[in-house]
Parts: sequence; structure tokens; C-alpha cells
Amino acid sequence: TPANAEPADLTTYPDDLAGNPPGLAIHTKIAELTPGFWRALANRLLRRPRPETESWRKGLAGEQLVAAELEPLTTRSWRVLHSIPLPRDVDIDHLLIGPGGVFTLNTKNHRGARIWVGDRAATVNGQPYRYVNKSRNEAKRAAVALSDACGFPVAVAGVLVFVEADTLTVEPSLKDVYATHHDLIAEAFEGATGVWQPADVETIYAAARRGHTWHGA
Repeated sequence: TPANAEPADLTTYPDDLAGNPPGLAIHTKIAELTPGFWRALANRLLRRPRPETESWRKGLAGEQLVAAELEPLTTRSWRVLHSIPLPRDVDIDHLLIGPGGVFTLNTKNHRGARIWVGDRAATVNGQPYRYVNKSRNEAKRAAVALSDACGFPVAVAGVLVFVEADTLTVEPSLKDVYATHHDLIAEAFEGATGVWQPADVETIYAAARRGHTWHGA
């Protein structure tokens, strides 16, 4: 813990990310894919296929559900940011900063699915996905960006949050990435302490909410 950490001045920055709603990038994508009235009419008349927005809407709903579950933690010394843009058109769904550490949360909406999470991959109803490595890499990018911005080492762990999954099985050998049901987030983190003091939390949060912190991530 840095000895000289000071409580952050939470004056709004020009590139402040604190006001970003959950699923901002997805919402923008849906808007891009949704045609206006006249284009929609022309598409129907010409029998063009409708743009595929259902999967995006499902992702948006998942991020909004997770954000709602995170909200109670903000009354327990935790700070939360949503939709942090990174280079190459990707973003961090949610960033959680508090006495128990710093975490990047990646939301996966697989309603009714059977989820298995191992050291290097996850499966959804038996279909493999690279969720684990992506979460691991996202946390590493966040750690580098925050450490550079704060001037002291900031460790970050990745969390996979599965929305409305039927079952979730996590291999005990997986240590550096966490996985949980969306409705267990508050329970998982509310009692976590011992990593950062309140002043440190505010310092990290002040760095995280500034857009330029992430420009080189």
C-alpha cells in the first residue's frame, strides 16, 4: 500500500468515465444496427434481412443486471465504473475498486445454460469459449494502465460474471480468474478487505475514471 496515497479530488474531469452507463458500447452498436423509419420501410419492401441485434440486446441486458447487483457495494466503501473504453474497439464491462482489491468484470449472458470454467477455457452447454484467457488478459491490461497512472503497483484480477446460468462449475485449479453467478456478486465482495485503505481506493478510482488513463492499455 502506498504510504503517500491521498484521498482523490473527485472534481469532474473533461474525460470523466464515471457517468458511463452499463453497456454503453453495446447500446451504441445497437443504435448503429437499427435502421431509421425510412430505411426500415425500404428494407421491408425490398425484403432485405433485418439487422441482427438480438444478441447485442441480450448482452446489454446482462450488463445492466450486473450493474444493478454491483450498486449496493458502493455504500460499502467500493467504487464502480462501467463501460471503460480500451484501444481496438473493446471495453471493460465493469471495474470494481475497493478494500478487497481491484477487479475487471466481464459479463456473459447465458440464460439457462450449463457453464464450466477451467484454467484456460470455458464451455457453455459443451461449446468452448476463450472467456478465461480474455478475462486474464483484460485484467493484465488494466493493471498496467492503473499502475502507470497511480505511480504504484495496482494488482487487478479478472472476474467472469454469468447471468442467469442454470449451473456453474469452476475448476479448483483456477486461481487467477474468478467466476460467479450475477446474483452472488454483492455477497462475494461485500466482506472482502485487507488490500487497500480508503484513501488508496479513492486514488485508484480517480485514475480509473479518467479516460486518458486507458488510451495506451
